[in-house]
Amino acid sequence: MTLQQLEYVIAVDEYRYFVKAAEACGVTQSTLSLMIRKLEEELDITLFDRDTHPVEVTEMGRKVIDEAKLVLYHSRQLVELTRSEKMLASGELHIGLISTVAPMLIPGIFKYLKEFYPNIKLQIQEMRSATIIDQLKKAEIDMGIMMLPVVDKELLELPLYHECFFAYVPSNDPLASIKTFQRGELRNYPLWVMRDGVKLLEKNAIASDVKYTYEEMYEGSRVGILIQIANENGGITIVPETHIKFLSDEMKQGLRSIINPVPTRVISLVIRKDYIHEKMMNIIVKAVKTCIPSELHEHTIKSDYIKI
Repeated sequence: MTLQQLEYVIAVDEYRYFVKAAEACGVTQSTLSLMIRKLEEELDITLFDRDTHPVEVTEMGRKVIDEAKLVLYHSRQLVELTRSEKMLASGELHIGLISTVAPMLIPGIFKYLKEFYPNIKLQIQEMRSATIIDQLKKAEIDMGIMMLPVVDKELLELPLYHECFFAYVPSNDPLASIKTFQRGELRNYPLWVMRDGVKLLEKNAIASDVKYTYEEMYEGSRVGILIQIANENGGITIVPETHIKFLSDEMKQGLRSIINPVPTRVISLVIRKDYIHEKMMNIIVKAVKTCIPSELHEHTIKSDYIKI
């Protein structure tokens, strides 16, 4: 039984001729007749007396048609309900995001919602990437903000912005004389990371550029901590482009380019594929983009409104 079959039955009841009912439904008479016949066979009843002209509804047919009208009414109500939910801009919203984007995004997102959507009750929690994915799949959070790629058939990725990375060298470190670092040579220098605790990365640990991603090496740490450690102990660390604005002028003097190739990452909004709150999703996309310089939006979502 389908909603389409119920619509055909109601049309015949209204027009009392199969030809007129078919025209009203935009199908051929044979299609309409076949679908109604299949419904009768499924229910093991006769809905219409086809020997009369115009056709008459049987006693059982009348009961079925009355119920069919209710079913179609409620189905339309369900569509309206989900449409309203999609456009909803109020209520609770739970977001998990990786710590290396937290300083740039959390203050700005709260500010944007307070100004334009005060009825949204936002809760943001810093998490590791694996935790974000797990909680999204369990529907424990509504959205995640993390680094691409997220390879999971249950999730949808919406690229928000991209950025490159710089090496940071304390001014009093002998390495400060190096103006540009080759990416493949980073393993030759004392490199501070946060992986299984703060530590100097072993030289052979990044022999392959493919082995570790930025997030795997930095385990959701705050960049400022690693910079302080480098300042106190020597060595270098890695700074995402968007963190530069948080550095003092003196610290900015310690930034060095990394080349061949330039390390980059794309930050995306991640949702379940069955997520329906379209309006809410677009609000967060807009909020994030207000936090990030426009030049970092290249190769990401350009549409002013995303439909799901």
